[in-house]
Amino acid sequence: MAHQRALPQSKEALLKSYTSRLKDDVKSMLENFEEIVKLAKGENETQLNRFTQCEQDTYEMHVRAANMVRAGESLMKLVSDIKQYLILNDFPSVNEAIAQNSKLMRTKQAECDQKLMNLRDDMAADLYDLEEEYYNSIYKG
Repeated sequence: MAHQRALPQSKEALLKSYTSRLKDDVKSMLENFEEIVKLAKGENETQLNRFTQCEQDTYEMHVRAANMVRAGESLMKLVSDIKQYLILNDFPSVNEAIAQNSKLMRTKQAECDQKLMNLRDDMAADLYDLEEEYYNSIYKG
């Protein structure tokens, strides 16, 4: 990648932002999942009533699950942002697609031009034959 051109400062900052968002969201999902698994084991001894502890663990699991959902939604938003950035700023591939379409259209134009020239030549030959037949005809007026 040493031959890759240097990205402008704003692009580098944006890519670093995307990277940090990705790491933060994945870390959040992992930590919350680990804590839910720890709570599910139910091995922690506390001075609270068993029912109270169960309610507290349930509430904490709901909060952590909501945090995981938020992190997942954030990751989906990140993917959307990256796709949008790529679509709007991928000029080389856009230029390549335009060049490819232009080449295809030039080829079709050349084919059409050739067919039209062949049609013109056929019509000229037929017209010549018709004129010759007309002028050599006994019915000309």
